[in-house]
Amino acid sequence: MTLAPFFDAPLIVQLHIVAALLALGLGPVAMLRRRRDLVHRVVGRVWVAAMAATALSSLFIYTIRLIGPFSPIHALSIATLVGLWAGVAHVRAGRVADHRSTMLSLYVFGMGIPGLFTLLPGRIMNAILFPAGPMAGFVATAAAACLLALVWGMRRPDHIRMLMGRT
Repeated sequence: MTLAPFFDAPLIVQLHIVAALLALGLGPVAMLRRRRDLVHRVVGRVWVAAMAATALSSLFIYTIRLIGPFSPIHALSIATLVGLWAGVAHVRAGRVADHRSTMLSLYVFGMGIPGLFTLLPGRIMNAILFPAGPMAGFVATAAAACLLALVWGMRRPDHIRMLMGRT
């Protein structure tokens, strides 16, 4: 592991990485705490701020250019900002189940899946984590995607019963 690619990156990319790593680490803490718990509220607010900083900073990163200076990740960033607003609006209106669903979706689809793409060869996080073998990042991405699909698919008890041969 080497931090040289991080320090060589533009300031906006450094901000993006720091905000994303903060959101990635705080997400489970907020989700695993009891609702209305002080720690949940404080960590949740910091998580929302980190997610917003991640999404906003990504709007100024133009590494992948598919439509002019933009790429699909820019649409994801706008969707993330809208989702953050909706999640906060849900909890303020007392719609806790909607809030929980929105925030979990933002974590998985706004952090998890894009995070996997950062491990592909040629990306900064791949260069940081796998400086000697960039293809290791591809293997790690494939393994993480398979694990994520397995966990996501087994989140319902009927899937577990089916795998164990019980109906």
